[in-house]
Order: sequence, then structure tokens, then C-alpha cells
Amino acid sequence: MKKKLFFVILTISISTYAQRTLKSIDSIVNSKLTEKEPGLFVGVVKDGAVIYENYKGLASLQHNVKVDVNSRSNIASTAKQFTALMILNLAFEQKLSLEDDLRKYLPKLYPNVKDKIKIRHLINHTSGVRDFYDLMSIQQEPWWRREGLDNNDAIDLLEKQEDLAFTPGSRYMYSNSGYTLLTRVIEVASGEDFHDYSEIFFKNLGMNNTIFLKNYMYVIPNQALPYSDWGDGVWQQYPMITNLYGDGFLFTTLKDQLIFEKAIQNAKLNNNRLLIESQKPIPNSEIKTYGYGLELEDRLNYKSVHHSGGTGSYHSQTIRFPDEKLTVFVMSNNSRLWSGAIADEIAKLFLPEKDAEIDYDKRLENISNNIATSEILGQYLSSGNYLIRIEENDGKLTWRNGNNNPIELKKEEQNLYSLSYDFKTKIGFYNEELILFYPSGKTTVYDKIPKENVTLTDLESYVGQYYSRELDVEFSINYINDRLSISLHGWDEAQDLEVLNRNELLVFDYILKLERDRFDRVTSILLTTNRVLNNKFIKKTNLIFQPKIETENGSINVTTIGSRNGDASDILLTKNYPNGNEIWFKQFGGNSYDKASSIIATKDGYLIIGSTSSYGKGNYDMFVIKTDKKGNKIWQNTYGDFYNEYGYSAEKTDKGYLIKGTIQNCTSNTDVFNRNCTTNVWFVSVDENGKELSSEVLEEIE
Repeated sequence: MKKKLFFVILTISISTYAQRTLKSIDSIVNSKLTEKEPGLFVGVVKDGAVIYENYKGLASLQHNVKVDVNSRSNIASTAKQFTALMILNLAFEQKLSLEDDLRKYLPKLYPNVKDKIKIRHLINHTSGVRDFYDLMSIQQEPWWRREGLDNNDAIDLLEKQEDLAFTPGSRYMYSNSGYTLLTRVIEVASGEDFHDYSEIFFKNLGMNNTIFLKNYMYVIPNQALPYSDWGDGVWQQYPMITNLYGDGFLFTTLKDQLIFEKAIQNAKLNNNRLLIESQKPIPNSEIKTYGYGLELEDRLNYKSVHHSGGTGSYHSQTIRFPDEKLTVFVMSNNSRLWSGAIADEIAKLFLPEKDAEIDYDKRLENISNNIATSEILGQYLSSGNYLIRIEENDGKLTWRNGNNNPIELKKEEQNLYSLSYDFKTKIGFYNEELILFYPSGKTTVYDKIPKENVTLTDLESYVGQYYSRELDVEFSINYINDRLSISLHGWDEAQDLEVLNRNELLVFDYILKLERDRFDRVTSILLTTNRVLNNKFIKKTNLIFQPKIETENGSINVTTIGSRNGDASDILLTKNYPNGNEIWFKQFGGNSYDKASSIIATKDGYLIIGSTSSYGKGNYDMFVIKTDKKGNKIWQNTYGDFYNEYGYSAEKTDKGYLIKGTIQNCTSNTDVFNRNCTTNVWFVSVDENGKELSSEVLEEIE
């Protein structure tokens, strides 16, 4: 009798707890919106059964239509798990392998890339394929503005890309492009149209009201329309005029999603191998934190499988806690809300608060205490080429990434800091190194970049027009009235460029990394923004060497001047006032053609580098002139042989100077019309008096 009574009391207690929890979810939902606002869909699956399902708000503000069990909303990137699931299913059917190269299915992509771009690389964002949405933003034609944009258009743009952002498998960078490409892989591997294949696939899952977008003009029955208020409090319908699918754009009902979540929770019970494996990391993968369209990192300090999505005003979040057999799913057509925050708030009702396990890397114990605070200021670069700046503002140390707002660092002890908003994440400073320590034991190492003073010559060397063949986009950099600026088609006006260091510039969220040739000329810029890394823009104009040196009271310039008859040229060295007016000049050369390329300052004068046909052994020889501070010649020398050798630039060495130029070699001295000639980069090492010490022929110039 006592046992029966205890069982009844326990049952009532559990039931009362469950009712309180469900009422608490109601309170959360009711606090987020009114019945007259765009909708919110919330569902909870526990122990293999749906225990909560709620619909609130409107599917159509125009017609005052409420969201309900039949309403379909767009879950955006949360749909990636279904595209990945189709790929996994085809792998189980042996119609493809996750180790297959993408080019087996799309042979037009990346013909110059030798590395294997595996299917699994696309699934977990380690392929190096750039995100086409961000590529379109660089073109100043964002995806949402392109009426009728579809997967074919996106793939056409990717086919124009000549290289990858990084070596496949070497790093993680979220890219929607991978999932757009996977839709084409599904078509080739299955032999079916993607939409036909996916429709049958969803029906087999019992999700009869779930479809990928095919044409934005088609009527989607019971569609919840997307609404934003754009910050002014006035609801407007978000324009959705594209026909994309696979990376998102999946219209579904809450009922269908809960059917799927029940199937996931009961997969082991039903021995559903496909669903079981879909919740795990991808075999052979270089990363374990992202799997089949799902994030595999802890959430709320519990083991979790989850993903979010956001497209325009649509958004969604699914969170699975496999050990607790708990799933929370939220979606909405209301941009004022955020599904992820709501899902977390609901999950906390079921999960006792839990502190994260603290397991810092052991290097945290070896922080050096003998580095002055002033010495840790500067720029640091991670192995993934992320640049951060440690600065001091108003007596406070800050961390700054790109153009993001500075984050204050809280000092814990000498050379050990924590982030102001997260005391568990530590920052340790070592000699020429910064390490970011996470409680999980993960670390990110940043190497300190030596400080480089940017000269006027550097600023002028940035000037020019830059063009991307892959995007058919051009921008220009100008330096006028001490202002370095960039102009891009589609911008209303030129924008100021911030100089981070000699080879890195910043504007908005665009990081511009300069590439230089063997002669230290700026030849291209790698543009990085958001999910696009190292998109190359080739310099089309102003490929100059260094014809000018700044001085305290003006400049020293070297130029080439021609004769009146055009049958000779000389080298002109001038000293100028800051306004450009000449103070003195010196002229060098012989009876033929003498040309100047650049000049460098030495401790006692200047070194002029160029080429000559007046002196030397052949047609043109490398020509170097050493002068004192007043431009008087100390010595001159030539380097080369029978064919054409040109001098372009130089740098100081311990023994003298390294002269950089090119050297030509031909198959014949006499047969000019039938001979083959090659031109290679040529470095000549000379002593302080111009005597040749050694030379080295490097790569061929195309």
C-alpha cells in the first residue's frame, strides 16, 4: 500500500513539474511577441515524443492570417543537414563516396587546383571554396538584389574562380557554396533532378509538407511571409526574389520538423543507420566540430548537436542534447526575434545549470612575467592569417580585430589578461607571441609582426588600379593631399584606407593584403572579407620601382630623360624641396641609352639602379651608380653578358648590396628570327665598391 501511494505521489510530482515547465515555455513564447506580429513556431521533443508544440503570431500581416500547424516557414541554413543527409544516403547506396573529388561531378571547376576537393570537405566547410554570397557582395550586387538568381548562376560564378581560399582540409571556414555545389553532386550521382529527388526523400522521412524553393514566383501553400521593421517600427515584407536552394531556402512546417526530431531521437531504437551516422563527425575529417550540416560543439555546457539559420527575415534553430534525449526547435518569420536565443532559454528549463569543464592548456602556467606592458603592444598574426592589434587607449589595454570595436582586456597578473566580456578566455603574452587560451583546452597562437614604418614611397606604391578576372570587378587606390583612399564601383564616394602595416590595409570589413614581386613592387592585392579569403586583384597600373627617397627637407628623385632626337637617354638625379621644386641635379650616362629604375639611400649617399647600352658587354647590361650625398659619382659598374640584363631594385646586405634584375638567354646570337629566348629573375651580390661577389638566376618571368 505504501509503495502504491509513493508511486502515485511520484507520478503526480513529475506531472506537476512537467506542467510547470510547459507553462514556463508558454510564458517565454508570450513574452516575445503579440498575436498581431509576425509568427513564432516552437516545439520540444523529449524522450522520443513531442511534449510541446506552439504557434503564435501571424503568417500574413496583410490578411491577418495566423500561423498554425499548416504554416510553412523558411528555416534557412538549418536546412543544410537535409542536403548533407541526402549525400550520406547516396554514399550508403554506393552511388558516391565522401572521398570523391568534386570535379568527378563538376569537371569545369578549378582546373588549376591540383589538391583533391573531397565531397566531405564541402559538407563540413573545409573545402576552400569561397562563399558566393560574399563574392557577389564584393561585386556590389548582393544576392538579395538579383532577381531570379539561382544555383546555376551561383555555380557559374564559382566556375570563374581560379583558385581556392586555402588548401582543402587545412582549415574551417563556413561557406554556403559547398552546399550549393552538393545539390549538383546529388543530381549527377542520383541521375535525378534535385527537387524531384529531395521531394521523395522528404516523403520517405514522413515530412510531406517540406520542400526546397524552386521558383520564388511559385505559390507555396500556407507560406508564412517574412517581415522586418528595419528599425523604424513599421513592418515591411522582406523581398525574396531569388531561386536558390540546398544551402537553405527550405520551406517546412513545425509538424514536419518535429516528426524528423522524433525520428532522430528514436534512431537507435529503430536501428536507423542513416540518422544515427548523420549525428556524428564525418569519418576521416580533419575537424570534429562540424559534421553533416550540423555543429557538434557543446551548448549550454552540455554535449549538443545543433544548427541555426537566417535568411532575410526568416530564421530558425535546432538544438539536440542527445544524452538528455531533448530537442528544442524554433523558427520564425519575424526579424525582431532570434530563434537561437529563444531555443537556449527554453532548453535551460530542462537542463540544470552546468559550469563548463575547465582544462586550460598547460602553457598557461608558463606565462612570462618579465615583459614590459609597452612591449606587448603591436600587431599579431594567427596561423590562419587573422590579424589582431593590441593597443593602449586611455590607459586601458584593448584587443582589436579588423574594424571591429576594441575589446577591453582585464589584467589578471603580469602578461596574463582575460576578455572583459568573458573572464574564462585568457590571453597570455610571451616573447614575440600571444596565445589565446580557451577553458576547453583549445588555443590559438598569434605571432607578433615586427613593426614597419610606412614611408611616403610605400604609400605612393599602393596607388593604381586593381582588377579581379574572377569577379570582373575593379577598384583604384589613390594618394592625394596626404590621404590614402580607395574607390570601388558601386560606392558613392572614395573611402579612407587605414594602413595597418606595410603590407596590409583596411577599409570597412575589407582587409587588403599586398603581394610583391622579387623587386618589391606591389603587383596584386588579396582581398579578404567575411567568408571570402584572399580574392586576388591584379595591379594594372603604376607598377613602379622606387624612384624617390624622402629626406628631412624634401626628396631625392631619379628619372630617365631622353635626347631631343630620341637616339639616347640619360639618368637624372635631383634633390627637391617638399613642394617639388629642384635644389640641384646630376646627370649620368654615355652615348647610348641609360635608364633609371630605382634608388636607395646608403649611409654616405645613394645607389642608383638601372640599365645601360652605353657601357658593358652586350645589348643592355645591369647598371649601378654609387654617389655621395650631393650626387657626385663615387663609382659605377655594369653586370651582364651578351644579351639583355636589366637592373630594377636593390637592398643593403652585410657585405654590400644585393642588386635585383633580370637576365636574358637565347638559343642563338645571330638568328634573331628563329631563336628562343628566356628571361629570368637575376640577383647579383656586390661589395661596397660595386665588385661582383656572386649571382643567382631564379625563376623564369612569364
